[in-house]
Amino acid sequence: MQHSFNFHRDGYEIIESFLPDHIIKQIREELVNYPEAINSGLRNADKKLRTISHLANSTIIQTKAKEVLWAKPQLVRAIVFDKTTNANWGVAWHQDKTIAVSHKLDRHGWGPWSLKDGVHHVQPPLEVLNTMVTFRLHLDDANEDNGCLCVIPKSHKLGIIRQTTIKDLVSHSQAFDCTVKAGDLLLMRPHLLHSSRKSLAPSHRRVVHLEFSCYQLPEGLNWA
Repeated sequence: MQHSFNFHRDGYEIIESFLPDHIIKQIREELVNYPEAINSGLRNADKKLRTISHLANSTIIQTKAKEVLWAKPQLVRAIVFDKTTNANWGVAWHQDKTIAVSHKLDRHGWGPWSLKDGVHHVQPPLEVLNTMVTFRLHLDDANEDNGCLCVIPKSHKLGIIRQTTIKDLVSHSQAFDCTVKAGDLLLMRPHLLHSSRKSLAPSHRRVVHLEFSCYQLPEGLNWA
């Protein structure tokens, strides 16, 4: 049973039949012909795949991002995930709480810092995460059998949750499986608690993961 949730109230929302079939087909075709193995995920996908760049800048995406952020959106991250027989993974309960920026800049309240694929990442203040939205655009059906996303509604309102308390919080909360069809959109706050299990019948579970923000970074710092 699919429950009805609201992005602003619950931190996530599912919008059915959001992506037209022809766009799904175009992205799938480019992924099939992509010369490198995607493995668990392809980062900076907007810079590597023409269809992802077009999608991120399309009217349908930009309009929806502006609607939920109440301001002009900026793309700050683009990843394609695909769970297959050769890349089948589970993810423990966590929050997405880092952003990718142009360089490291010592600033109070910003940190810790890390370097991933040559790009600087930092945990920003909560106010930054509260200006962000994640689009999970599904190219395949996702359900309990193939590792769909699980979420805890309203958990983003708890702010940044200490890793040592996540397990206890999850045990006292009701989690929901985000079962979706190809073409459906899952909107969520990045710091909403979420996880996913390994696929029981791995084939393809392709998701285009786009993050947008309307936050103006401090002077001297730019989005990567």
